[in-house]
Amino acid sequence: MKKYRDIELVFRADETHMVGNGFRVKQYFPGAKDITERFSPFILLDYNPPHYFEPSNVRLGVGAHPHRGFETVTIAYQGKVEHHDNKGNHGIIGPGDVQWMTAGSGVLHKEYHEEEFNKNGGMFHMIQLWVNLPKSHKMTDPKYQTLLKENMGIVELEDNKGEISIIAGEVSGVKGPASTFTNINMYNVNLKNHGDVTIKEPSSYNTGILILKGEVKINDSKVGSERDFILFENMEGDIRIESISEDAAFIVLSGEPINEPIVAYGPFVMNTEEEIRQAYNDMFSNKFGSEDF
Repeated sequence: MKKYRDIELVFRADETHMVGNGFRVKQYFPGAKDITERFSPFILLDYNPPHYFEPSNVRLGVGAHPHRGFETVTIAYQGKVEHHDNKGNHGIIGPGDVQWMTAGSGVLHKEYHEEEFNKNGGMFHMIQLWVNLPKSHKMTDPKYQTLLKENMGIVELEDNKGEISIIAGEVSGVKGPASTFTNINMYNVNLKNHGDVTIKEPSSYNTGILILKGEVKINDSKVGSERDFILFENMEGDIRIESISEDAAFIVLSGEPINEPIVAYGPFVMNTEEEIRQAYNDMFSNKFGSEDF
């Protein structure tokens, strides 16, 4: 009998709140569950399930705000998002694209609905992750990566059962385009025609999935539905996921844990309280740079 990797936790984030006026999110962690230490290097997951935004003459989104000590990763499924930061970076992402910003030593950035999407309205479906940086890279220079759909690593499943789109890391010898500071495998899986897939991740990696569409059977027994987050035990074994519905989609987050203290407060994630105080001092003394960008 095949050995599967056991499920440790299944949960949903039910409460919805606005981030700025353009992101209608459910915070999975550390909101619904505080698994910040357990699920390192992933320290925050905000999920904007499919939502129709009306056309607007007011630009929807989040204005200039600071970050230090981690990376923000925005994954687009529907709608378009535009990024600016005060290091001169700019990008627009749409369905299938990802923007990966390394805040590092400190950056001010803003994210808005892309201008034409904002004017016309439409369905909006996004994920934003915060990915921690190890102490040795917390004060690295900020950078920005626009990762377009056509540059993702693609693994086609057999018998027309779907595909895997790899953002970071490697699956079946195929690599994703993201540059990361620690070992991370991050990929979207789309199943069709009641397809199935076997996920193989190192037992030492913290591994979880968020179901984005449909119903699936996990390890031949547990049924998962849209908006379920499933965290797996750190143990040897495969993860088998079969689509019960005609089509299903989910994202896999798997990474080597950073075994260091985490102190998170507001827009900063550091290793000590003193480093958090220093971040605020630097922000108030304008060391993050100008908000005029």
